[in-house]
Amino acid sequence: APDQPSAPPAIANQSGGCGVAGGRMTDTRRRVKVYTLNEDRQWDDRGTGHVSSCYVERLKGMSLLVRAESDGSLLLESKINPNTAYQKQQDTLIVWSEAENYDLALSFQEKAGCDEIWEKICQVQGKDPSVDITQDLVDESEEERFDDMSSPGLELPSCELSRLEEIAELVASSLPSPLRREKLALALENEGYIKKLLEIFHVCEDLENIEGLHHLYEIIKGIFLLNRTALFEVMFSEECIMDVIGCLEYDPSLSQSRKHREFLTKTAKFKEVIPISDPELKQKIHQTYRVQYIQDMVLPTPSVFEENMLSTLHSFIFFNKVEIVGMLQEDEKFLTDLFAQLTDEATDEEKRQELVNFLKEFCAFSQTLQPQNRDAFFKTLSNMGILPALEVILGMDDAQVRSAATDIFSYLVEYNPSMVREFVMQEAQQNDDDILLINLIIEHMICDTDPELGGAVLLMGLLRTLVDPENMLATANKTEKTEFLGFFYKHCMHVLTAPLLANTTEDKPSKDDFQTAQLLALILELLTFCVEHHTYHIKNYIINKDILRRVLVLMASKHAFLALCALRFKRKIIGLKDEFYNRYIMKSFLFEPVVKAFLNNGSRYNLMNSAIIEMFEFIRVEDIKSLTAHVIENYWKALEDVDYVQTFKGLKLRFEQQRERQDNPKLDSMRSILRNHRYRRDARTLEDEEEMWFNTDEDDMEDGEAVVPPSDKPKNDEDIMDPISKFMERKKLKESEEKEVLLKTNLSGRQSPSFKLSFSSGTKSNLTSQSSASNLPGSPGSPGSPGSPGSPGSVSKSTSQMAAITTKGGLVGLVDYPDDDEEDDEDEDKEETLPLSKKAKLESS
Repeated sequence: APDQPSAPPAIANQSGGCGVAGGRMTDTRRRVKVYTLNEDRQWDDRGTGHVSSCYVERLKGMSLLVRAESDGSLLLESKINPNTAYQKQQDTLIVWSEAENYDLALSFQEKAGCDEIWEKICQVQGKDPSVDITQDLVDESEEERFDDMSSPGLELPSCELSRLEEIAELVASSLPSPLRREKLALALENEGYIKKLLEIFHVCEDLENIEGLHHLYEIIKGIFLLNRTALFEVMFSEECIMDVIGCLEYDPSLSQSRKHREFLTKTAKFKEVIPISDPELKQKIHQTYRVQYIQDMVLPTPSVFEENMLSTLHSFIFFNKVEIVGMLQEDEKFLTDLFAQLTDEATDEEKRQELVNFLKEFCAFSQTLQPQNRDAFFKTLSNMGILPALEVILGMDDAQVRSAATDIFSYLVEYNPSMVREFVMQEAQQNDDDILLINLIIEHMICDTDPELGGAVLLMGLLRTLVDPENMLATANKTEKTEFLGFFYKHCMHVLTAPLLANTTEDKPSKDDFQTAQLLALILELLTFCVEHHTYHIKNYIINKDILRRVLVLMASKHAFLALCALRFKRKIIGLKDEFYNRYIMKSFLFEPVVKAFLNNGSRYNLMNSAIIEMFEFIRVEDIKSLTAHVIENYWKALEDVDYVQTFKGLKLRFEQQRERQDNPKLDSMRSILRNHRYRRDARTLEDEEEMWFNTDEDDMEDGEAVVPPSDKPKNDEDIMDPISKFMERKKLKESEEKEVLLKTNLSGRQSPSFKLSFSSGTKSNLTSQSSASNLPGSPGSPGSPGSPGSPGSVSKSTSQMAAITTKGGLVGLVDYPDDDEEDDEDEDKEETLPLSKKAKLESS
């Protein structure tokens, strides 16, 4: 074949022959290896033997036989087919296809033997042995086209009971070949064959001829797999469809027939919630239901090979649904009656439920429409008043009706959120806030009775779509974002935040059950989205309503996921680096709940610990000066002993450097001058002005660099400890009795937060050190890890060439310059030392 894989390996040419069998030398000319092609298009060796050609009575023709040289067993018996294309390759290979997916090859030891067998093959096919291929290679479809020209159509057996088996075999044999399927389909169309088969079906049922019914099942199933719309139109016609379903009840693989017709005629009932006057529309609805039933329930699950053969059946159902939607949409009387009864208070609950379910299914059908048709569909529903109708339905007591109405609302929001926004803004001019559609949605979200809050999650997603500025339109005359967000914060935001405000009146959540925590987490997720995507609207709301302070009450929740949601809300606000927010946070001392949660978390190394440290690290890295000063001035005593990360000591260093700049304003103006000379300085000497600059030019320090903890007094011998000794001391402390940390916070005065800590045994307490992770190799703060105080290459080298250290005001300043390679080399082997951390002692002011 043209796409033939690489040839199989040739058999080795052994000069010594094949050995002795039966006391005589075997003929090496006919010695061959037999190969078959596997699924991976690789040749598999089936054995070595000797080939011969002779007439085989059983196969009724000349055949190739290969017997194994080991035991004489038959390795190959293949009739030389007059129409098979044999190829001779490389003088010692003969390759051919035995069946559609079964390729064979004979690899000869000698060219002479290959030529002999090739002559035999050519003789059977009437070809000249000089050719390398016995037949012109054409693909299957071309071959069939050639056959098609010679035989224009497929002749079907006469439609009789006695010939059902023959018909079933013909259908089954035609399915693998695209062209034969085409011929069979044309024959079935032209001769009205399907109706004749269904007549025989009635005869078989009357005679209880089970064998005939089994054949009819195979025939009808095969006709489905022909995938022809014209045949489906006949089979699914009003007069034929039930008989087709009847044929499919008699599956030979089942011991008992199914009762599909009984279900469709007796069990399944057609409900007209509004009478349909158009008979064509009614017939189309019946047909679609039955065909959908055939696809879902009657036909067996298609195999991998049959999957694509039912694509036309899917299309048939799809276009039927499109047609039904179009016909209903054009029937104005039908839709008018539908919406009138939906909103009529006199309509009983059962009837209303049927109407809402119909409308929900109607909207679901619309998903099959093309975009332009869907536009027209939703425009029609909008003109009919679907949104006011939904408002009425959502205000009802029936939970099932409200659930279906919510699904309809989701179709509208996902398709056209602007249409919904325009409606709710218009109705706000006439109605109170309590009955606005969007507020009804928020109330349903808040009042969801599902323990997992499945409905609330869906509604929260819809609200997020409605308040998302990314899908809001901006025109020359008006900006939808400005108008809608103004409306939302004025009329709706108080409804959304009501559960949050109601639950955070004290220092801890008043209700802390799982369902309430889930609901508050959903509300916080939406508020966090608003902080990220809205500007002054959410800022004014948070500051005026003191929302952040109320949210941070949830940091005391026993549900970690809710506390983390509250922290994420604050982190999103800090991430904006907005001084209005920062001033609000400082004025209300809103780091206090975070620090309390951090200390209460203790030595546990968990997500809460990491998230809080990340927030402070962001403040340090981004150098948010106002927050840095606020944190150090108010909370440093609570945080100074956290030494497994350098975040808090880094914040202290930032703060001290800011204070120095304020005390020495000339230093800032000097920086720009000195920066030009930093690469030209003498490595051996440091000028006074340059030394001064090193201590103030903190902005140039890499964010990832570690910093030396500041000390309140100059170093002395007693303050210095070798890092390994410090590590051992920590280890001993861990092995000793547990340290007790009691945090007492005086919350009476917001302007002066205070912390009081007492420790048992008078030992130094590391408030938040990780018990297991802090001293592991490579962990933050462990000896030998990059950036830790005791690691080689960290910035805490104490040489004068590397850094300038001043003790003005008790500050230890340190800057490392990555370009000072020569200086690094000189001091690589020097030991560095660190001052002992101060004992944690916090006194109330």
